[in-house]
Amino acid sequence: MRRRFFTTIAGAALLALGAAIPARAQDTLTVFAAASLTDAMRDFAQAWQARGNPAPRLSFAASSALARQIEQGAPADLFMSADEPWMDYVQQRDLVVNATRVSPIGNALVLVAPADQARPVALARDTDLAALLGPQDRIATGDPAHVPVGRYAQAALTWMGQWDAVSPRLARADNVRSALLLVERGEAPYGIVYSTDAAASRGVRVVGTFPAESHPPITYPFALMRRAQGNAQARAFLAFLTGPDSAGTWRRFGFALAR
Repeated sequence: MRRRFFTTIAGAALLALGAAIPARAQDTLTVFAAASLTDAMRDFAQAWQARGNPAPRLSFAASSALARQIEQGAPADLFMSADEPWMDYVQQRDLVVNATRVSPIGNALVLVAPADQARPVALARDTDLAALLGPQDRIATGDPAHVPVGRYAQAALTWMGQWDAVSPRLARADNVRSALLLVERGEAPYGIVYSTDAAASRGVRVVGTFPAESHPPITYPFALMRRAQGNAQARAFLAFLTGPDSAGTWRRFGFALAR
């Protein structure tokens, strides 16, 4: 069962007191996190160390790649997915401590362009995105076959009636940061990414935000892996990421908090 943002998780009381969690030899901490969480999670890792805890090992990639690595036995203690289906994928394989699953943050889907070429685009059902492209140009986003941002992009383009026209023109990246890089380099005149990734880039500007009703809600489920159910560091870090003190950091990096 998914829990709301301020769910009490084992170890939260210690964290509220700002106490470090004593680390046993086996209580190392490896976090598999969606690429769009990179900047925020590096900040959280530094704050965690500042409390006297060992540095967590962070691994970033597309949620699909991380989920499949976990399925194949990769030693992840926490998984932080950019969509619910990839957490479902791991949970259905009995690799998750179900009671720890929580979806504390959300995001928005935006259209970006290179900073020096940015012109506003009104995104609505009658917007002709295909007409914005030159004869050879493409729109960069994650591969809809497996990357969450690409799946959200497909849903939004379908809602707009643009999927058939635009899908052959997609530059299908292996994660959202790779899609963003294509726009930063000028290799694609537009990209469909998360608002938080756009905000982290000096090379692009948001030219439009897709209506919330155009795609499923963008939520990030977190969970403790079954292999780590006895790992006090992992449980405490999950509590740290979802407790009241984390809200300011998530907001600073542009994420919305679950209601």
